[in-house]
Amino acid sequence: MEEPILNVHNKAEFEPAHTAEHLLNQTMVRMFGCERSKNAHIERRKSKINWDLAAEPTPAQIADIERRMNDLIAADLPVSFEFVNRDHIPAGVKLDKLPEDASEMLRMVRIGDYDICPCIGAHVASTREIGEFHINSTSWTPTENGGVFRIVFKTLNE
Repeated sequence: MEEPILNVHNKAEFEPAHTAEHLLNQTMVRMFGCERSKNAHIERRKSKINWDLAAEPTPAQIADIERRMNDLIAADLPVSFEFVNRDHIPAGVKLDKLPEDASEMLRMVRIGDYDICPCIGAHVASTREIGEFHINSTSWTPTENGGVFRIVFKTLNE
C-alpha cells in the first residue's frame, strides 16, 4: 500500500504529553459536554489547555479529572492510527479544528474505544507510556457565556 500524502507537520511533540492531551480533551467532553479545546500548548516540562465551559469546575471535579486521567493511563489503552478519506470520517469526529489546507486524506488517532480524532502528531503506543498525569494548576476567566477554564499539567514518566 502506498503511504498517504498528508500535510507537513511542523513540530516535534513530547509524545506522552501529546497523547495525554487527546485523553484530557475527551475527558472534558464527557464530563462537561464541551467541545474539544480550541488551543493547547504541549511541552515536556508543562502543558496548558483551555476550554470554553458554562461554569467553573469545582475542586472535586478537578480532582476527578486527574483521577480519571490516571485511570485511563493505567488501563494501558492501545494508541493506533488509520488513514481515511474525508468522505469516510468516523461518526462523531469533527473536522472544524483542521487547518484550511488540510489534505483530503486524514490520519485518525484512536485511543482504545475512548477517543478518536484527526491528528498528524507523534503519540505513545499505549496509555501506560504516558506515566502519571498531574494537574499543576487551573484557572478560570469569566466570559459572557460562562468562562475559559485552563488546566496546566505535566506527565511524569520514568
